[in-house]
Amino acid sequence: MVNNDAPARTAARGYRRIATEEAFAPASVLELYRNLKLDDPGFNSLWGFYLNSPSERAVSVIRRLQDLGAERLADMEATGIDHQIIALTSPGTQVFDAATARSVAIEANDILAEACRAHPDRYTGMAAMAPQDPASAVKEIERAVRQLGFKAVILNGHTLGEYHDGAQYWPIFEAAEALDVPIYLHPNAPPKQMIAPFLEAGLDGAVYGFGVDTGLHMLRIICAGVFDRFPKLQFIIGHAGEALPFWQYRLDYMYGAGQRARRYPHMPLLAHPISHYLANNVYITNSGVAWQPAIEFCQKVIGVDRVLYAMDYPYQFQADEVRTLDEMSIPDDHKKKFFQTNAERVFKLVD
Repeated sequence: MVNNDAPARTAARGYRRIATEEAFAPASVLELYRNLKLDDPGFNSLWGFYLNSPSERAVSVIRRLQDLGAERLADMEATGIDHQIIALTSPGTQVFDAATARSVAIEANDILAEACRAHPDRYTGMAAMAPQDPASAVKEIERAVRQLGFKAVILNGHTLGEYHDGAQYWPIFEAAEALDVPIYLHPNAPPKQMIAPFLEAGLDGAVYGFGVDTGLHMLRIICAGVFDRFPKLQFIIGHAGEALPFWQYRLDYMYGAGQRARRYPHMPLLAHPISHYLANNVYITNSGVAWQPAIEFCQKVIGVDRVLYAMDYPYQFQADEVRTLDEMSIPDDHKKKFFQTNAERVFKLVD
């Protein structure tokens, strides 16, 4: 039940809190994960823990992922979240064969659309799709946007170890650009060919491996020339930009030097430095990084209009973090953009 005091609280602080990287998973998808025999150490590490551990964290996350009703709404009230942008949790459809992936995408989108219809003032959906079959992915994105009212597309990292900078995936990017919806590039565990050093140190998941893998994935998309081909296409990455804003200077210098030297002749010459694409084609959320220095840095180097709030529910569900961010010593207009108006614009939540 929505708290009748919520509008008064929102008015008092001067902005709504819109959380832009929040996860769900139907019970049927979790059961598929449970029964999946996959030669992927990252998947087995992640879902072997969440589906089998009796720990309070694992049990809580699995329960909350499946709830799009009373418990989720109560959690939003408890933490002062006015609206969630919701996507199928990682790895989503991207660990299955193409036929299963297509079916999972349709089912997940239909379930999420029903919840969005039931709570239109609280939920907005991102479209799952099956990149294993780009033609079907385009059709499902079009259905989800045009018929279900979804406002973005979720891409949950690599698909069975393959990144999405290859030209075979570009029809997905073309469709997102034509529909004017962003693609949220969400983390996955590093693929089999690179995960061993992370697993050895217990660093394969959200603690570090997710960010390394997603930052690499985003750079591969940039360096493949995707944004030169689709200049209006927008991506979103979380966790304070998966460290890319902090590497921006060196990325520009060293990638530019390599391009001038034609060190890798197979790579296209980009029209702009990498920083240009980060500032013009990439939005950043702070999901899981409730830390003013990182948020301010991203606002400064990427742009205050390109940094959005996210909680990372239910994986990082902390009321204290929301209060900490409310107390940031940044200009009031920057804070309102961060919590509210950037998300309203990016996800077209207002007319």
